[in-house]
Amino acid sequence: MLIAQLTDLHIGAGRRLAYRKVDTAGALEKAVAHVMAMVPRPDVVLFTGDIGDLGDQQEYALVAEILEKLTIPYFMVPGNHDRRGPLRAAFPDATPVKGTTAFVNYVVDDFPLRLIALDTLNEGKPGGVLEAEQLDWLRDVLLDGEGRDCAIFMHHPPIRSGIAHMDAQNLGEGADELAAIVSVHRDRIKAIFCGHVHRPIHTIWAGVPLMIGPSVAHQVAFDLRADGPSAFVMEPPAMHLHVWDAGQHSLMTHLAYLDRYDGPHPFFGPDGKLIV
Repeated sequence: MLIAQLTDLHIGAGRRLAYRKVDTAGALEKAVAHVMAMVPRPDVVLFTGDIGDLGDQQEYALVAEILEKLTIPYFMVPGNHDRRGPLRAAFPDATPVKGTTAFVNYVVDDFPLRLIALDTLNEGKPGGVLEAEQLDWLRDVLLDGEGRDCAIFMHHPPIRSGIAHMDAQNLGEGADELAAIVSVHRDRIKAIFCGHVHRPIHTIWAGVPLMIGPSVAHQVAFDLRADGPSAFVMEPPAMHLHVWDAGQHSLMTHLAYLDRYDGPHPFFGPDGKLIV
């Protein structure tokens, strides 16, 4: 099973440039074209938040137009730049919430790896939260899956990355409770996929691999100083490709760049000799 993780799209209405510089709509178009051209093609795409930049209907309409070329299943969770109501209205199939809950929490059971969407949005605030109702929902979900291996995908990471201005707005309230839940079920939770930080980051948290995906558009500047400024860089747009091996109960993550680069070039010539 191949899972493409695209995150932090930040699409502006009318193809507005983010921060007057970043062509986020163009970046999403390149990302979709890259995914669709892959061989083998991913089985599913997970969008881990910040689908829009202001969370309005015009932004999501543009996203929907671009995603018309994405013909494989995809699912979304909101980020801090999103709003639940407009997001769910624009993408009901990609946010298949059951019942009357206000949160974009749901389970996808259609693949070899169970996918659990967790909504960390605290509307109007940059940082994330998980309320008691959501934590109870997650406990119930982890008990009703008949022992299936699963992965959680959400926007805000519950870790400190060392990038100070991003750590100030990571998952706050509910993070300790989430760690306790994950630790109990760490044999079945094979990974946690996050966005928000705009950098590829890998660690172990609560006994489980946790991966933060790079943005498909712009990256947060890599600066580990305690007083580092809030800034972005135009490093290569990228995505994570998660490879689930059901037979081995193992998950591997590749970093895949989305721009075109020179190559591939052979290491060996027609005569089988190394090219020097």
